[in-house]
Amino acid sequence: MTRELTQFQILTELEPVAEENLNRRLSMAKDWNPHDYVPWDRGRNFAAMGGEDWDPAQSTLSEVAKIAMITNLLTEDNLPSYHREIAENFSQDGAWGTWVGRWTAEENRHGIVIRDYLVVTRGVDPVALEEARMIHMTQGAQSPDDWGGFLENVAYVTFQELATRVSHRNTGKVCNDAIADRMLQRIAADENLHMIFYRTMCGAGLDLVPDQALEAIVKVLTNFVMPGAGMPNFRRNGVMMAKHGIYDLRQHMEEVVNPVIKHWNIFGRNDFGARGEKAREELGSYVEKLEADVLKFEEQRDRMLAREAARGHLQPA
Repeated sequence: MTRELTQFQILTELEPVAEENLNRRLSMAKDWNPHDYVPWDRGRNFAAMGGEDWDPAQSTLSEVAKIAMITNLLTEDNLPSYHREIAENFSQDGAWGTWVGRWTAEENRHGIVIRDYLVVTRGVDPVALEEARMIHMTQGAQSPDDWGGFLENVAYVTFQELATRVSHRNTGKVCNDAIADRMLQRIAADENLHMIFYRTMCGAGLDLVPDQALEAIVKVLTNFVMPGAGMPNFRRNGVMMAKHGIYDLRQHMEEVVNPVIKHWNIFGRNDFGARGEKAREELGSYVEKLEADVLKFEEQRDRMLAREAARGHLQPA
């Protein structure tokens, strides 16, 4: 019979692992400054200070790049909600508390630098951006009611940090601006290091309480949504980002879900009890469905792109 522990017991037993990985993270940290990634010489005053307000013609970003940058920034903006969720479901004491504080400080740089870049370069409408920020942050974000605490949250942030890394990295590629690409690659590197910490802690949870941890992982994966869900135009913008390869279902499967499952060796482990085996079967069914959904999505996308290309070809010059 496998162990079952309370959330407090799990956090207590895993704290030495958290401390070890926190110290490793701090020893490897390469601090960077947001102001070093912003082309300040491209900035000028807006009308309130005697300059000129934003006009669409001032942006050098494509519509896809604008959508991706806004989506990524608004996601980062909701940091206060994420901090609250992690602080409540991890701990604010010891190594856990130090990690939560450090992670929050590092994440805050992402929103700072993306907003500075967009405002200075006039990449998007700053008024519309601020209005969307107010809506999104007022709504906030919170874990589903049926999540038990630490295990669900650490599983979620493992997949979410990796997904966000993919989104930032691919957004940099579509901006057609070396400065934006460099900035977003820097952010993506942070997200990857955060993911490694969470993946390690979730893996330690699997070793400690295999059945409980796998049930949490399956619950998270089968109900996974990106953290920007709920922001204005999230669904429409998400479709556009998927359509243009910034974050689509195949990337979710091949670059996020499958690598993490493989890293934890979930389908090769022999330490699950009856509950764990049931959860593993559910995970197997989920992975099979995801593979089928990827093919269906790509077929639909190919047909849509073909129709758009045909319409463009038929339009008069």
